[in-house]
Amino acid sequence: MALILIVEDEAQILILAESYLQEHGHQTLSASSLSEALAILDSEQPIDLLFTDLGLRDNLQAGLELAKQAVERRPGLKVLYTTGQAVTDGMKALFVEHSALLAKPYTVDQILASLSALEIGP
Repeated sequence: MALILIVEDEAQILILAESYLQEHGHQTLSASSLSEALAILDSEQPIDLLFTDLGLRDNLQAGLELAKQAVERRPGLKVLYTTGQAVTDGMKALFVEHSALLAKPYTVDQILASLSALEIGP
């Protein structure tokens, strides 16, 4: 069972992601902003994966910045980025190591496949 920090500013999508992950044996923590997520990352919680929207509060770079700061705080942390927007090769070049991209809208099978690719198991 993995502990996954979900960072999503759209409440309905956050609830959906939490339910998908919990139904498949994962524990979740959630945040709706960069500052909330960083506070959780600064805690003692043993987080296995950061599952973050690339665009938070209409800032398309927020998820990239969050992942960068998360990995600085927790080296080796795996990251699953998600977005409903087009992602350029330039943006992909800014992804942290040990990361993957999941396009919105996504299904539970797509989430599970992404977790498997990142070697995150229930």
